[in-house]
Amino acid sequence: MGSLTIDFRRDGKTPLYYQLYQFIVEEIRSGHYREGEKMPSKRALSDHLKISQNTVDTAYQMLVTEGYLRAVAKSGFYVCRVEAPLFQPKPMETISQQAAPGEEYDFDFSTNTVDADAFPYATWAKITKEIMYHQRELLRHGHGQGDWCLRESVAKYLHEYRGVACSPAQLVVGAGMEYLLTLVCQLLGPDAIFAMENPGYPKACQTIRNSGKSLCFLDVDQQGMSLEQLYDSPANVAYITPSHQFPTGVVMPIGRRAELLGWAAERANRYVIEDDYDSEFKFSGRPIPALQGLAPTDRVIYIGTFSRSIAPSIRIAYMVLPHCLLEPYQERFGKYSSTVSRFEQHTLHCFLRDGHLERHLNRRKNSYRKRREALLAEWKNSPLAPDIQILGANAGLHCLLRVDNGYTENQLIAAAKEVRVKVQGLSGYYLAPSRLSCQAPTLLMGYAQLSPEQIREAVGRLSWAWGKSIV
Repeated sequence: MGSLTIDFRRDGKTPLYYQLYQFIVEEIRSGHYREGEKMPSKRALSDHLKISQNTVDTAYQMLVTEGYLRAVAKSGFYVCRVEAPLFQPKPMETISQQAAPGEEYDFDFSTNTVDADAFPYATWAKITKEIMYHQRELLRHGHGQGDWCLRESVAKYLHEYRGVACSPAQLVVGAGMEYLLTLVCQLLGPDAIFAMENPGYPKACQTIRNSGKSLCFLDVDQQGMSLEQLYDSPANVAYITPSHQFPTGVVMPIGRRAELLGWAAERANRYVIEDDYDSEFKFSGRPIPALQGLAPTDRVIYIGTFSRSIAPSIRIAYMVLPHCLLEPYQERFGKYSSTVSRFEQHTLHCFLRDGHLERHLNRRKNSYRKRREALLAEWKNSPLAPDIQILGANAGLHCLLRVDNGYTENQLIAAAKEVRVKVQGLSGYYLAPSRLSCQAPTLLMGYAQLSPEQIREAVGRLSWAWGKSIV
């Protein structure tokens, strides 16, 4: 069999590996591929279709699992005999459209996504398979804070890449940031008053509010949370995203970080919760170590997750507790079971230990840098260039687009929807009224899941939609 040809839909709706899988299934069912026929090698098909070998391998592995192909060691993949199916499964797009009618977009600039095609399917699946087959003892209960091997790997990773100073004993692994933040709220007691960045992270705000805590909202300036407002507030806990403030993209400089640590050190009951959001992706300037590693006092609770570096559905988050909170944690939550499957914990441990995450991040950084550069270049060359300003583009996987063309934020979002492009407004992230919210309409532009070609098309549509006269 020669190389096969498929016209991929690069609209971001259906992963490339699934499109390839569907195409080969139809070719086998229709009789175009005969039983026993050899498929193109992964390398040959990858070169022919201009896609990654991981994408081809993922499609082939799905076909082997479902009985359409059989793998022969050192030989390749061969077509199996397939009887006519009793039913035809609905394609992914149909199911998705039925689940969310009326909310269809060709391009999505949301901030909570990553490039699904870039997930290391083959590596992750191989590690998972080996663990499932050879470590059956993982069916038993593990340590409530997470298995030691994973905590050891995470501690090593955080020290090497973020400058975090911790031992595995200080780490708690949990299923998502919300769960860990809920534990922190209970751990800090009834007198804890939380200072939140404004604009800030609505999910964190909701989690803290659901825990019955008092909140105060402080403005974010060009260096992060306002320290002047923090000192004037009744707060004794500051929740911050210093590496890439969400959603403004501001990176807190070392001077402001030192001031914040000074505030925490002044009183015994003060803490800083450092959510190291998007710290893996910084595209200019030297990386700034995590606040936790700079702390002269034991007052920083460090929280992070692998949802951005690997995938949102990998619900493995972690927190580093100060030594002064370890004993209270054990007293209150020491008998809790871990909320993360031990199989997933050990898969991630091997992924970290063997250097797969480092290589994956290096590939992702290069890819995301190209997408960021494409986004900046397209807006620079856009007819709307005189009316826009891009902010916070030096780190993370999104930036802000301030548009001063006479449209309101709602009008910009509505006009974008008319051309099937999804954008989000900054006003939705203000957790309380602020004088800063009265600035020119500003939109969030998350580019992680869009290719440079898709970015070009999407910006072209937005330029046209926002360049029209307001009716």
